Amino acid sequence: MRTPTPTYFPRHTAQMPAEQPGGLRRFSFSLVEMAVVTGIVARAYRMLVLAHNASLVFYVISLVVFFAFLLGMLTAHLSNYPLHQWVWRAPAFAGLEVAAEMIISLALIWLGREPNGSVRAHFDDWPRMLVRTLGYRVGAVIIWTLLLAAIVQLVRRTIVHDDDEDEVEPARL
Repeated sequence: MRTPTPTYFPRHTAQMPAEQPGGLRRFSFSLVEMAVVTGIVARAYRMLVLAHNASLVFYVISLVVFFAFLLGMLTAHLSNYPLHQWVWRAPAFAGLEVAAEMIISLALIWLGREPNGSVRAHFDDWPRMLVRTLGYRVGAVIIWTLLLAAIVQLVRRTIVHDDDEDEVEPARL
């Protein structure tokens, strides 16, 4: 009687199972999806925050939470790509995010629910809101991308430099 051979290793590489990234990781690969979802959530969050008559501390904390979300989504997307692609991906993310946000803003203005300070926004307020939103988002995204790229480069050089030193030293017996 013949003993069956163990099947720890497949005979052909086509039989090897490939690990697929999780749902959130797959979602973070798409520039358009990440930017559009960020824009929708950002405008809805802005509407909810401005609907409350609260203290300055509440608004500052809300602003910090908003920018943490915006820059977190950007970081989640950019982390999937090499640095040289960040040059176009970061501004594209900002542009698409603002476009999605402004489309939601138009819908909210049409429904009479878009806040503009302490009053409701009107269609003639929309161009100023677009310019202001574009300036804040693009500015924050560019500054954050430059800071993040500098940190990534610094860490890479430090790690690569440490690895090179380890390889150059001869082993002592």
